[in-house]
Amino acid sequence: MTSQDYIKLEDKYGAHNYHPLDVVIDRGKGVWVWDVEGKKYLDFLSAYSAVNQGHCHRKIINALTEQANKLTLTSRAFYNSVLGEYEKYITEFFGYDKVLPMNTGVEGDETAIKLARKWGYDVKGIQRDEAKIIFCEGNFHGRTMAAISASTDPECRDGFGPYLPGFEIIPYNDLEALEKALEDSNVAAFLVEPIQGEAGVFVPDEGYLKKAHELCKAKNVLLICDEVQTGLARTGKMLASDHEGVRPDILILGKALSGGVMPISAVLADDDIMLTIKPGQHGSTFGGNPLAGKVAIAALEVLKEEKLAENAEELGQYFRNEMQKLVDEMEILTLVRGKGLLNAIVIKPIAKGKTAWDVCLELKNNGLLAKPTHGDIIRFAPPLVITKEEIDWAIERIRKVLIQFEEENKLVTEESQ
Repeated sequence: MTSQDYIKLEDKYGAHNYHPLDVVIDRGKGVWVWDVEGKKYLDFLSAYSAVNQGHCHRKIINALTEQANKLTLTSRAFYNSVLGEYEKYITEFFGYDKVLPMNTGVEGDETAIKLARKWGYDVKGIQRDEAKIIFCEGNFHGRTMAAISASTDPECRDGFGPYLPGFEIIPYNDLEALEKALEDSNVAAFLVEPIQGEAGVFVPDEGYLKKAHELCKAKNVLLICDEVQTGLARTGKMLASDHEGVRPDILILGKALSGGVMPISAVLADDDIMLTIKPGQHGSTFGGNPLAGKVAIAALEVLKEEKLAENAEELGQYFRNEMQKLVDEMEILTLVRGKGLLNAIVIKPIAKGKTAWDVCLELKNNGLLAKPTHGDIIRFAPPLVITKEEIDWAIERIRKVLIQFEEENKLVTEESQ
């Protein structure tokens, strides 16, 4: 079967809820993937930062297969011989009393919302059903009803109402707006991404998260950090919140917690928050399964052993410097921004109605896979195991493609004069 055969299969039998690039990936290793025809590509998206450790990392795959041959699932109706080991490892790794294991990132956010509300009633003393949670414009916490109720993105929100109550949305990177919202004594939590990934790698002002935490503490409000995409070494620290020395009251992890091998997420908090949830009040059949426990331990060990946060910090700075040179040279580029190896470039309108999507198509034709967001932004987030030589390989192709669009723009401008 050809790539087009596989694409037609998905189009006919699958829901049309995604718009992928027309490449059909068949296998992957490290930072590289191959399509069904055998063409090789450098993955510059990392499954939205789920494969920080690279595709099919041997240590993680070995942990998966060894445990899969022994025991995969018991549900939480029984104890299993892995969960406690995993819970001890991850709580000590991040410095929290307890972990509540889930599967997907959005489940982690849902869990944090429930925890915050329960804490608000049982500990803070908010009147029942009056708890509020503050979110930011431009956020992306997933596509469940709770997540889209907190969203300002028409694409994932419109047409799915009515929405959940108790959510207040304020501008991102706006401490005055946060301070004003915190005046409401019914606020239980502020749920925020340290860097807004889906919004186009929107990095807030330095000190924003630290000051937000201080404002929350002053009003007895929980700070919840959604680090599903920004955590686990992606931004040059183990957590993006580490850049400002902030320890969230509730921490949400996902994606690279499995190295992209299977859905694993986790919500971490201390006892005064976590123990407000009692047996039967929250859970998941697959959450805390032994297969996930072994995989997550291996995935975290890889991050530490291979110093992937340090690699992301060093190569991310190098990559942004090189991209800034292109911004300075080219009229079609507005800016580059990011931290570590979570970066984006913003593209001005291109001649003949072309957009960042067209740029990504041409990058694909040159062997590099990236994806646009919000029409004019291209996110660059390769696996953290990438080398400088591979970064240079990518930069060369990005430069080549952008020059091509820049020259086309100039030609159209000259013809119109």
